[in-house]
Amino acid sequence: MKILCVVKQVPDSNATVKVRADGKDIESAGVKLVVDPFDEFGVELAVQLREKGNPVSEIVAITVGDDKAGEALRTALAMGADRALHLNDAKFASSNELFTAYLMAQAVRKEGETFDLVVCGKQNIDLDSGATGAALAEFLDLPHVAAVQGFELTDGGRRFTARRRIEGAEEVLEGELPVVLTIDKGLVEARYPSLPNLMKAKKKPLKVFTAADIPGEEAGSAGTHVDRLTPPAPRPDCKFIEGEPAAMAKELVRLLREEAKVV
Repeated sequence: MKILCVVKQVPDSNATVKVRADGKDIESAGVKLVVDPFDEFGVELAVQLREKGNPVSEIVAITVGDDKAGEALRTALAMGADRALHLNDAKFASSNELFTAYLMAQAVRKEGETFDLVVCGKQNIDLDSGATGAALAEFLDLPHVAAVQGFELTDGGRRFTARRRIEGAEEVLEGELPVVLTIDKGLVEARYPSLPNLMKAKKKPLKVFTAADIPGEEAGSAGTHVDRLTPPAPRPDCKFIEGEPAAMAKELVRLLREEAKVV
């Protein structure tokens, strides 16, 4: 069984990030970059499946990004992935997740590879979007299970059972591999790579793809794009309502109608 793990490098959620003056991107100088936490869950799931004795022959990490994004792949390799694919070209730079998924599918096809399981974060914490996993499933012509919070292999690794939360209940899905999963919180807790494993990761295979290797990079002109980033609006001051319960309730309704305009 071969597992493909999609990873993306994003700003650390604990870092202070500012929007550039032109609104086109964030100020990247001095900002710590990490593997997206949701994508880390996918890598951890793959490694745990192997550790539990499932017939996992190879774990491959893949990302689209510049030279710096190679660090995210090294982290995945240190966590337990065996090798990595890095799509690195200025022509690949895009906030269009459909384009990103298209590029990864093209790289997989160019390698002549087939994967039994593809794992990806439910969303990314930078743009808070979640189209990559579903789009990749479409480009690879594979079924897709979203927001997975429970997963196990059955029938010798040929079938799976996946669980996810829905409103007021838990949904259980069963099926045959191959499948694409997008991972939600609660499935696994990502490990912190040890220093020896980080050193070993530098010696693991990492293949780079450029626009010369993957045809159709002009597809990046289509789809969704970020037009402008703006910082969140400042929070208004909190209002305290005092008085008798009936009067307080009446005043609350008035504020919701006239000021907040949510009723």
